[in-house]
Amino acid sequence: MKYWKCFFILAGLILAPPGLAQEFDLRSKSGEALSYQHGNVERSYLIYLPEDLKPNAPLVFLLHGYHGKAKNVMKMGMNRLAEKHGFAVCYPQGANDLRKRTPHWNARLKLSRVDDIGFLSELAKELQAKHKLNPKKTFVCGISNGGFMSYTLVSERPEVFKAAASMIGTMSGETWKTRDSIKPISVMQISGLADRVVPIDGSMSEAGGWGGAPHQDQIINFWKQLNKTTTEKVIEVSDQATGYRYGGGTDGNEVWYYTVKGLGHSVPRKQKHGIDSLALVWEFFARH
Repeated sequence: MKYWKCFFILAGLILAPPGLAQEFDLRSKSGEALSYQHGNVERSYLIYLPEDLKPNAPLVFLLHGYHGKAKNVMKMGMNRLAEKHGFAVCYPQGANDLRKRTPHWNARLKLSRVDDIGFLSELAKELQAKHKLNPKKTFVCGISNGGFMSYTLVSERPEVFKAAASMIGTMSGETWKTRDSIKPISVMQISGLADRVVPIDGSMSEAGGWGGAPHQDQIINFWKQLNKTTTEKVIEVSDQATGYRYGGGTDGNEVWYYTVKGLGHSVPRKQKHGIDSLALVWEFFARH
């Protein structure tokens, strides 16, 4: 029987900006309790390391959405992919925001003062060194607000994160404003065409500190042009799901865009939508 190394890395208290500290329990019945100190803030995360993980293996960050918990996204199935394909997975926990005091990721949002760019970048370097993981194959993906953060990380820390995948997230309005300084890098997007929480049509509100977002087609076109992609492949995954893969870009960079008809704000699944989101994300990362 195979035994899996699964370290539940956590802290009893996640600290938000002054006056907003709130207890956020990530305790588990099993596992090893650890934490990560970034600045004066104690942060937490979970990590999955397959038993036979080889040195210089890839590292994938999977970021939860707004209100989310690391322990919940850890149950989505990425661990099985890690076991099969030989990579490590980190599930960081977001700190509380200024508005609802709920876990989030600060993708240059006005509702936050948390340094998530610094936290996640430094954590990645720490894990690379501690577990002998490959700095050239460290990737980030996220759900909803975690997708926002994924775009922000590859836009501002491309030396750390080498590709990004956003599931039902988008590129935040504030990160979009900095696009002239962004370097070519591979990105992937999965969107529901009926999503009203993170709509693809550019109608996302700036209220509440979210800062709005451009039309998703505009975002994809920006990344295609930035990466100078030269090829296009359309894949009819199912009656609902269609994939657009743009390749031949700078340094082999690619831009993938998958849309699902009738899908609202939820991660598409193979049984219901004909698309296995996490498997698709790993397929994308494995090419880089």
